[in-house]
Amino acid sequence: MTATAVLTARALLLDMDGTLVNSDAVVERCWRRWSEQHGLDPDEVMHVVHGRQGHASMALLLPDRPMEQNHADNARMLAEETADMDGVVAIPGAPEFLASLHGLPHALVTSADVPLSTARMTAAGLALPEIRITAESVGASKPDPEGFLKGAAELGVAPADCVVFEDSGAGIAAGRAAGMRVVGIGPRAGAHGPDVVVRDLTEVRVEAAEDGTIRLYVG
Repeated sequence: MTATAVLTARALLLDMDGTLVNSDAVVERCWRRWSEQHGLDPDEVMHVVHGRQGHASMALLLPDRPMEQNHADNARMLAEETADMDGVVAIPGAPEFLASLHGLPHALVTSADVPLSTARMTAAGLALPEIRITAESVGASKPDPEGFLKGAAELGVAPADCVVFEDSGAGIAAGRAAGMRVVGIGPRAGAHGPDVVVRDLTEVRVEAAEDGTIRLYVG
């Protein structure tokens, strides 16, 4: 970006994978292996899986398969991913960004479950936010807005007063459907219509305003 955008919010809702944590290496390994087992084009599969819960991705990729098989496969995939932390690192600027949110209303809103999100944040050396909306917290996966709406409710903040940080098409669509503004993080984000896009979190600065709001300098 050539200019700095300034956004004002009362709470921030943070995706994990691709936003705070770079887990692409693990996601690629696990999903390419899964796609080969099911006779699917791995490259096509990778266009679908980012941002969604595994069973939701499987339902799109194998539409005629019973959902109970997707949920069983998803449980196995989550266990595989939780056991594989090779290559999991923090997104540039993530440690400093999270440190700057100390004392400010924010929550993690991730399609990962509790064991996977805890393992990946720990592997990346990142502190877990106190409030976390995980796969266990919701009945519907992104791009459904349920997770972000639950995050706003837990923080006691109106959806319109929240800013979402997301990298994936499914996540950006979820934030928009929740009536929130979205900061897109990284190369995947730009094609999906966030309000503003940055390369990584080194391009975001957070400031607490005197009126209790959060001022974001993005770019």
